[in-house]
Amino acid sequence: MIKFWPRIFSVTAIVLLLAGLPVKATVEQTLSPECREFLYMGTAPVGLEDHSLLKICQRYNSKPRYVTLYNTKDHVPVYSAYTFKRSDGEKKVDVPWMYEPQLSTSSDTGEMQQFPRGYMHQNFEDAQAVLEDYTNAVLYERGHLNPDEHQANPDDKAATYTLTNVVPQVREFHRGPWKAQEHIIRRRLNNYCRGTAYMVTGITTSGNMIRRHNIDRVAVPTYLWSAYCCIDYDHNAPYDERYKFPAFAHYGLNDKENNQILELSVPKLEEFLKKSTFVDKNFQIFVDDCVPPGSA
Repeated sequence: MIKFWPRIFSVTAIVLLLAGLPVKATVEQTLSPECREFLYMGTAPVGLEDHSLLKICQRYNSKPRYVTLYNTKDHVPVYSAYTFKRSDGEKKVDVPWMYEPQLSTSSDTGEMQQFPRGYMHQNFEDAQAVLEDYTNAVLYERGHLNPDEHQANPDDKAATYTLTNVVPQVREFHRGPWKAQEHIIRRRLNNYCRGTAYMVTGITTSGNMIRRHNIDRVAVPTYLWSAYCCIDYDHNAPYDERYKFPAFAHYGLNDKENNQILELSVPKLEEFLKKSTFVDKNFQIFVDDCVPPGSA
């Protein structure tokens, strides 16, 4: 059975209130209203929670950009939730990889920061992945959950380059089926979503870890999954696209082979995760599975 993170939302987190600073703390027990804007109906997925999971309001250049549920034990995000922005898919270049200071120490900033040169503080890497974790992991690449090609503003794109938003992806899967599916979703939402598209992209794990200095450091996903919700869409779209609204989902095996992407409804994805992982029986990605009120 694939390991996920059990139980339900009762995270033990430290809320750091930084009085007098221009930004609020990013590690939040209860997400602030401005951070809930990235969630459909302001509600995070329910049914996957553990004491080692922390909610991060990902901030960059003084603004919230998206939300991540982060596993401080396995040093990977469980999911990132964001709003899709219409774009041409061009990648942001020359962005330094960043980290979340408040996962490790009390910090005077509520924003992701570039890795400092020559950092040696042991506590720095206690609760999150660092660049060295990926240095000798030749089978894997850093794969975004919130991909920069699903963002348009340069700052929104830059904000995706934090290690709290990436997981180890097998090279062939990352560059092949998963990247192709990101393109498909971008084109579909560009063309047929008329309002806001809410997206949640996450992982499951089964105990496989990247090791460094003979220590388990970063969990390797077994599956990657993603779902979107767009209730304001083009009802005149071709049927082969229209039936994938207001919500649809997909998942794929993070492997060199047998890694085809399967598209399916959001309830079917939830059923798959309930059978394959230790999510709670009430696991739900979107409120009412993104069925608009009064339309059922």
